[in-house]
Amino acid sequence: MSIKSLPERGRAYCRGYVSAITVVPANDPPRFTAVVEDTMAAYRESPLTSRAKVRLVWVGQRRVPGIEAGTYLAFEGMVSNVDGRPTIFNPRYEIIGRPEADA
Repeated sequence: MSIKSLPERGRAYCRGYVSAITVVPANDPPRFTAVVEDTMAAYRESPLTSRAKVRLVWVGQRRVPGIEAGTYLAFEGMVSNVDGRPTIFNPRYEIIGRPEADA
């Protein structure tokens, strides 16, 4: 299933690239957020182009090992709409590919 075809509510299984992560300050409750898009097009297109995105939120964690910008992953969970964006809390995930390290 592509990110742009995610249901408004319900269980979904999808794949995509992490385009951004958010780490909260130490004095905030722990949570780790990753924004995932269908393709790496985010790096080639104009910033004004609208792309399908989903927010993945791991509650109670400050970091999720292996999740960083550019990581390709498969994820599954219940989709809900939070602040106008599809969001999945505590998704199951599998890392499929990682960005290449600078040599």
